[in-house]
Amino acid sequence: MINRVASGKISATIKILQQPSNPAWIEQAIANLDTVLLDHSHCERKAAGVAINLMFRYPSHHKLVRQLTAIAREELEHFELVNQWLEKRDIPLAPLNSPPYFTKLKSQVRHCEPDRLIDSLLLSAIIEARSHERLGLIGEYCPDPELGKFYRSLMASEARHYGIYWVLAEHYSDRSTVGRRLAELGEYESQILSTLHHEPRVHS
Repeated sequence: MINRVASGKISATIKILQQPSNPAWIEQAIANLDTVLLDHSHCERKAAGVAINLMFRYPSHHKLVRQLTAIAREELEHFELVNQWLEKRDIPLAPLNSPPYFTKLKSQVRHCEPDRLIDSLLLSAIIEARSHERLGLIGEYCPDPELGKFYRSLMASEARHYGIYWVLAEHYSDRSTVGRRLAELGEYESQILSTLHHEPRVHS
């Protein structure tokens, strides 16, 4: 069942992703739910920080600032909700080693503008799309029905977020250029995830 879902049912609707998650990832995540929950808390906080940093870097981009303000607010709300689950399951807040996923993706950002802006927006879109897929998988297979319901409830927000980043990239560039670059970055992201990281993480 995991093979069928991870290879098609959920990812088929996420065109921004080049490849679905490895079926082994959901098995790893479900076997280590407490660690994944803790990592999820860190991910929500980092996602808010990414949106805020882009707002500070491009303060004259009014559409970007307006839409990312809303995203940052919602990411912090999710951060609080995940932390409530940590408390409920007696999981203390603690640091975690980060997988190479984010560092490797960031290495693909070009340095000259407007390429830097477009790459930053598209990478955020890809990360949010992957979060959408994987939170859905956790929601599907979570042995705790209440926690599974919580994860499914987050999927719409993640989908909206990746759509906003994608549309913003097209707003500040042109559709054909964005499409080509998105395909390149999406392929690179799939290569990163082709080998399962040894530690369970939302993006590993």
